[in-house]
Amino acid sequence: MPAIETTTRPAAGPALRGGLSTVEYFTFGFGTMIGVGWLVLMDDWLSRGGPAGGMLGFLIGGLLLFPIAHTYGRLVQRIRDAGAEIAYTERVFPPSVSYAAGWTMILSYAIVCPWEAVATGNLLARVFPALNSYPLYVVGGSPIFAPRLGVGIALTLLIVVVNYRGIKPSGVFQDVMTFGLLATFAIFTALGFMRGTTANMRPLFSQTGAAGPWLSIFLVLQIVPYFMTGFESVAKGSEEAKSGFDPRSFTTAIYAALVAGFVFYVLIIGVVTYVYPWQEIVSGHVRTEVAFERTFGSHGIAQLILFGAFLSLLKIFNGNFVAATRMLYAIGRRRLVHPSLGRVHPLFGTPMVAIGLMGALTIAAAMLGDAILVPVTEVGSLAVGVGWLSACAAYLARRESNDPVAMAALGAIVASAIVLMKVIPQVPGSFTGAEWTAFAGWSAIGLAFWLLRARPSNAER
Repeated sequence: MPAIETTTRPAAGPALRGGLSTVEYFTFGFGTMIGVGWLVLMDDWLSRGGPAGGMLGFLIGGLLLFPIAHTYGRLVQRIRDAGAEIAYTERVFPPSVSYAAGWTMILSYAIVCPWEAVATGNLLARVFPALNSYPLYVVGGSPIFAPRLGVGIALTLLIVVVNYRGIKPSGVFQDVMTFGLLATFAIFTALGFMRGTTANMRPLFSQTGAAGPWLSIFLVLQIVPYFMTGFESVAKGSEEAKSGFDPRSFTTAIYAALVAGFVFYVLIIGVVTYVYPWQEIVSGHVRTEVAFERTFGSHGIAQLILFGAFLSLLKIFNGNFVAATRMLYAIGRRRLVHPSLGRVHPLFGTPMVAIGLMGALTIAAAMLGDAILVPVTEVGSLAVGVGWLSACAAYLARRESNDPVAMAALGAIVASAIVLMKVIPQVPGSFTGAEWTAFAGWSAIGLAFWLLRARPSNAER
């Protein structure tokens, strides 16, 4: 393995403070990946693929991401930089390409934060219906309720405070939320497999005809990149490892997060369709906790699942917040945007300006509600595809004579396919006008930052 390359650091000032172990890197990778799609979108997943199509789609999709995970693992061992994709590409591609790759990747993390702020209020309203009161205004036909908005803002402020105080408190928070979810998941999954029947899983695929199984799997494969985004977030925290950390453990954490991620999705689709007829889930838009409640005749098990979902919301919010702020910090210290984003708190060793900006943006976007966030969220698959492709391409361009290239080349092919699935109009599930508008808007903001960036004077060159 070549020597570790130095990161692009500011000439003076404090650096990010370390403290993360392999466990924290795993919980950031897994926790940034698994949200509450398994709770609120199960009907959509099953309408696409059915039980077998859903499970095979996530299994195959997860396995196809291994070359990308492998490439990130090799890159992060030699380049420990919060900018990740920016750092990987900056010495082999023009600065504009490096910036575009990083800015696009930031979107895949940043948009998750307001989404989770909104989803938290929605989730708690199922337990406390009184939250659905005092409507303030309507956006896109959806009312914005004061209590639910207040919950989202309060959660955002909590995440900001935890992250402002240091990466170690953020890592401990991530550990508790992740392992809490896994413990809850283990309980209700075991109960489900003891109670259900395979008859609920028939027919195995949602699409009919000779090509039905293949089409079912393909329709699920399309959404896998968005729901599996997160294992690569390990690289964003690579500068904040504890003293004496073995760089090879980055790869271990990335692999563990990826495997745990697709196994989680395969099992949750399997157990939900085992306990409740999946076609009724689709036709009645039955949520996961409702399916269990009806099968067991117990509101308690539904409450347990909602508790697990709440923990999942907290960890995915925190994980994506960390990833987004580290990338904003990285482009700030490179002066690709205003250099203040590259400032680090002298006591806590955290990117304080990036954290404050991300908190403000999250609150502002959360005030628009989920009606506006939906089209932007769909852009996530394209954004992460671009980021993954840039990392694989950078590895191939950086490789030395003895470096293996097969996995990176395969990863580049997979990432290219992800991008093409979203941009080619003839492909089912490709971008609509709303999604193109959202992506164009984000790109325009990035272009404005790029054009207005502070350029170094002759004395600084």
